[in-house]
Amino acid sequence: MTTSETQKIEFKNDSNVQLHIKREDLIHPHISGNKYRKLKYNIAEAKLLKNDALLTFGGAFSNHIAATAYAGKINDLKTIGVIRGEELRNKVESNPTLKYAQSCGMTFHFVSREAYRKKTTAEFIENLRSKFGEFYLIPEGGTNELAIRGCEEIINPQDEEFDYICCCVGTGGTISGVIRSSKKHQTVLGFPALKGDFLQEDIRKFAKQDNWKLITDYHFGGYGKIKPELITFINQFKLNYGIPLDPIYTGKMMFGILDRIEKGYFPENSKILAIHSGGLQGVAGMNLKLKRKNWPLIEI
Repeated sequence: MTTSETQKIEFKNDSNVQLHIKREDLIHPHISGNKYRKLKYNIAEAKLLKNDALLTFGGAFSNHIAATAYAGKINDLKTIGVIRGEELRNKVESNPTLKYAQSCGMTFHFVSREAYRKKTTAEFIENLRSKFGEFYLIPEGGTNELAIRGCEEIINPQDEEFDYICCCVGTGGTISGVIRSSKKHQTVLGFPALKGDFLQEDIRKFAKQDNWKLITDYHFGGYGKIKPELITFINQFKLNYGIPLDPIYTGKMMFGILDRIEKGYFPENSKILAIHSGGLQGVAGMNLKLKRKNWPLIEI
């Protein structure tokens, strides 16, 4: 399946706002949502260039690392993951994401957080080529022009009925593709998982329209940060609608959308489309952290 279904969320509100979720998390069992979209044309390009190895970057519970590892496996491509945090070298077996990526054949290269910040420099990349040989480079989070081309395909002609399109924001690639595919009458709202407003310029590099804005109030403390009220929300949402959410991206976005609806942010009779971008593989790793804190676990 490479097309997603749209599911209406039935709930009452004073403004008669309608909310639908595009289930991008269902388009592939192992490469779900925006990761499938981002990797699609990059893998095609790697094959066109007759390159037999993919190299990319990510953290301990990176959806992108897991998706790239599996995509490489099914496309007969070697995969190399440059992982942020040298301390993870001896924790692969206890880390669900890294263990899964390794089972798909990914080779890891662990670097310090200080070194990781230099990952886009020519010297850093050249050192990787010296160590691993030639490879096709995919940026952290998968965001490049080919990835955004893939993310443009999230929105189709049937989606023109919606006034607002909402999506999570990590590196800015997914929202850039959605903006490109949106129509003039639509407003695209991005819900960043990171604290701060620094992604504005990154998005503008790829998307020239001005029918979008970032809603920066729902990061819950920053990337990878979580609070008990968010866990409660995610579990209740699953119970109410049968849709699992992740705590890094989609949970925060849906919390924000429903909070904004309740506060009257959207005009009366607005139709909203929320993009469920997947990311559910990261829940297992988050639950390990929550267990150590004696907090409730996230149900998937």
